[in-house]
Amino acid sequence: MNITELQKHANEVRKGIVRSVHSAKSGHPGGSLSAADVFTYLYFEEMNIDPENPKDPDRDRFVLSKGHCAPGLYSVLAERGYFPKEDLLTLRHIGSYLQGHPDMKHIPGVDMSSGSLGQGVSAAVGMALAGKIDKKDYTVYCLLGDGEIEEGQVWEASMFASAKKLDNLVLIIDNNNLQIDGTVEEVNSPYPIDEKFAAFGMNVITVDDGNDFAQLAEAFKQAEDSEGCPTAIILKTVKGKGVSFMENQVGWHGTAPNDEQYEIAMKELEEAGEALCQK
Repeated sequence: MNITELQKHANEVRKGIVRSVHSAKSGHPGGSLSAADVFTYLYFEEMNIDPENPKDPDRDRFVLSKGHCAPGLYSVLAERGYFPKEDLLTLRHIGSYLQGHPDMKHIPGVDMSSGSLGQGVSAAVGMALAGKIDKKDYTVYCLLGDGEIEEGQVWEASMFASAKKLDNLVLIIDNNNLQIDGTVEEVNSPYPIDEKFAAFGMNVITVDDGNDFAQLAEAFKQAEDSEGCPTAIILKTVKGKGVSFMENQVGWHGTAPNDEQYEIAMKELEEAGEALCQK
């Protein structure tokens, strides 16, 4: 798929994020929007998956360790055809299968229930180890937040992954530099992120613009070529990417847009989609 088509899908994913969080009147748009491009790249280009057979034992796996960014995961799953897009409007509603955090028992395409920060990476490591033991050819991808990697469990899991030479594991760090209470430096700095993962024995790839598909393609190609150790891809992204008044604003970590803000956001995304159609 060419870059323009990926950009179109990513724009639709962003629309789904904004629609669902507005409908729920709660949720986490900022980190969902910063990761919209890597969600799109994974589900439309990188991963071996089939929406018609979501439990295929030979499929690649994805774990959203920063589970509060479920609106982004749900939106890309709907865009990819796992369930109807209109269901996004039921996010966080009573009786909806689209809960505030991913639920592997009820949501097609979700490989791991997550939400307790730091724990998703351990599950991903377990999946990767199982793949090695079972001599399967799948890859496990795990998306973490940069604030999330302040959790010690992340580093225990990383140490284990390197010790077991799990080269079928790719950790992706969404480095948008903002977490719930401020910048990651202000709260509890994890920097230098690249040196830390390297010290834990990982192949480290840094992407200067994690919202750029050409750079994402190159990074995942490098990850595929790595042997003998797990990979950590550090994406420098923009929190709230795609909605001008949300970009780089910590307040949009976990705030839903009101009706007026919703109209502004959707107008911007509609215009972005129209511009892409002119390419």
